[in-house]
Amino acid sequence: MIQISSDNMAERFMRYVQIDTQSDPVSTSHPSTEKQKDLSKLLYKELLGMGITDADTDSYGYVYATIPGNSDKKNIPAICFCAHVDTAPDCSGTNVKPIHHRYYDGADIVLPDDTAQVLTTNTSPYLKEHINHGVITASGLTLLGADDKSGVAAIMEAALFFMQNPAVKHGDIKILFTPDEEVGKGTAKVDMQKLGAKFGYTLDGGEAGSLEDETFSADAATITINGIIVHPGYAKNKLVNALKIAGAVLDALPKNEWSPETTSGQEGFVHPVAVNGISEKATLQFIVRDFTLAGLQHHHDRLKKIAEEVLAGFPGATLEYSVTEQYRNMKAVLDQYPQVAAFAEEAIQRAGLPVKKESIRGGTDGSRFSYIGMPCANIFTGMQNIHSKLEWIGTKDMAKAAETIVHLSMIWEEKSE
Repeated sequence: MIQISSDNMAERFMRYVQIDTQSDPVSTSHPSTEKQKDLSKLLYKELLGMGITDADTDSYGYVYATIPGNSDKKNIPAICFCAHVDTAPDCSGTNVKPIHHRYYDGADIVLPDDTAQVLTTNTSPYLKEHINHGVITASGLTLLGADDKSGVAAIMEAALFFMQNPAVKHGDIKILFTPDEEVGKGTAKVDMQKLGAKFGYTLDGGEAGSLEDETFSADAATITINGIIVHPGYAKNKLVNALKIAGAVLDALPKNEWSPETTSGQEGFVHPVAVNGISEKATLQFIVRDFTLAGLQHHHDRLKKIAEEVLAGFPGATLEYSVTEQYRNMKAVLDQYPQVAAFAEEAIQRAGLPVKKESIRGGTDGSRFSYIGMPCANIFTGMQNIHSKLEWIGTKDMAKAAETIVHLSMIWEEKSE
């Protein structure tokens, strides 16, 4: 029987979240913040301390390691387990004070450093699954960092299990920790040859038992509006203000559909994220999301048409519409390798959990990995209310995530020749 200690998992996780690793979306460096390397260096040292001799961390903040296979079978593919060290820019990650509510009793949890921050079973029903078990929160002033330090902790605890239990058979296990996932650059400087994995799994999911083999396909769209600038004192019938056009484009967007706040499930959306400019020239930046490429193209066509219809009311102004690909739905790749998800389902079941197949209304490093040579599904860690001061996680979920990693590695060995 494979069993990982929830208390050991909690101690490891709480140690990691106290290290500030927030990434920066406007930075052009790799990693986007140097402080991410503080956790990378610690993980490198801990991996060496476990007896993993080839652990390494590079100047970009990636951590690589291998647990060599111990099976007589010759054709076991190398499997990677991956998590990201950075936390989201959405909420402060500085001076995180984790609190271990060791035996959660079902009552409201009032976070002590900001008593307006209250976790309840009404707003977070999944808390009910953790009554009489450990729950970890922050103190009310910061996010917790379960996204994705819970994944980091689960991989590290599983690695320790393998090193302490050499009788458990497995092929080569590759460990990868990435920076900058939260700002869309998690795979920007990864060395896939150095990693050397055939298939992979990110540990970056939610409720226990969840398995995700589908993400959005994602683009960024930029609308650049060129107005006509003249001296405002002599502007009558001449000035065409780009900022006003930008405002009119935003106002023309549908109010009750097509946005993140009005969609769910398999519905895509278009979401304005930034407006910049002066009266002569303005830019509108959007993220565009859908599960299909046809749907993605439809959103672009519709957005461009709305902007052009608005522009028709401002003679003399012009616009440019540009698209930047961000990531693509990993399902198109994973469908070619059904064993990746199938083995994960079996591992989750062996860990004693029901499988919850879900689609990610977002992306993971696995989206990019799947298109650069490593088909990669996403596995739960238990993280909840991510990117917020009310972020929390159950310790038993993290332990089950680590157990799933162990079972999954064993299954790949069992199914190979």
